[in-house]
Amino acid sequence: MTRIGRLAAAAIALTAVLGAKHAPAAEPFPSRVVTLLVPYPAGGLSDSIARALNVSLGRSLGQQVIVENLGGVSGALAAQKVINAPADGYLIFLGSPNEVILSPLGNAAVKLKAEDFRLLGQATVNPLVLVARKELPVQSADELIALAKARTGNSLSYGSVGIGSMYHLLTESLAQQTGIQVTHVPYKGMAPLLQDMGGNSVDFAILPYATSFRGLADTGRIKLLGWLGNTRSRLDPAVPAVGEGKTLKNFSHATWAGLMIRKGTPDDIVARLHTALNKALQDPEVRRQLEATGSEVAAPMSQDEADRKLREETTKFRAMARSIRLEPQ
Repeated sequence: MTRIGRLAAAAIALTAVLGAKHAPAAEPFPSRVVTLLVPYPAGGLSDSIARALNVSLGRSLGQQVIVENLGGVSGALAAQKVINAPADGYLIFLGSPNEVILSPLGNAAVKLKAEDFRLLGQATVNPLVLVARKELPVQSADELIALAKARTGNSLSYGSVGIGSMYHLLTESLAQQTGIQVTHVPYKGMAPLLQDMGGNSVDFAILPYATSFRGLADTGRIKLLGWLGNTRSRLDPAVPAVGEGKTLKNFSHATWAGLMIRKGTPDDIVARLHTALNKALQDPEVRRQLEATGSEVAAPMSQDEADRKLREETTKFRAMARSIRLEPQ
């Protein structure tokens, strides 16, 4: 190498060193708006839960957290958007077993799986309730089963938030246990399902309880037939438990909602988001708003506990799907 060449190489190397010393450091997370994605249309329970959380999350993170709604495919459309996005923490998902565990079990077009996500923690625990349209001639779970058995060639219809959703799975499990025939009518979310039920377009459904149900029942738009369990819920003790009857003993189920992110998100960002969620769950105003939706506020959990919870739920629901021979459609 000539003397000029050696000098040029040395200058380039020196420039690289100086540039590295003065290069701006990576921007700390979060440096821009964070999106909290809800997998159902606005106006439903999931939307209300997200809007109870987003302001407190934003305060903890030092950035605005906005709520975005994207319904469809049993919530899997939004879930797919999360795993297609960069694993950088800027897209958080208000998820549940419906979208990340069950939707791929019932819908062949859904290619995601629970292992694609990481649970930051549960936000709410939501008791489930059996509801019916106002003109269905039943007043209890036992009467619903009896009516379904009396029908020949004209099965009762039931709604869910989509093929492979928990409410689809549980209703098919109920039908299997009681020997009734039912017809599934999938919806994009709970709000449009309740609207059709109020209009007598679908016979019954299993849904997570919302405080709005009491108003709908009191005004005669729907009937609350029973909590899915052996005991009544403090959320609405006037509603009986299905276990108080004869046909659905020990048919006890609940669901939950939690914050999730794409797997592969850096651990420091995971820790930042996890801490923000746990702070939100201890905020009195957030707790008041969550309870006002008809939800029970989940206890804060460690990240290890959250990881274990998602694994356990995945194992449980995959086993349930096998027990009713659920095949992707």
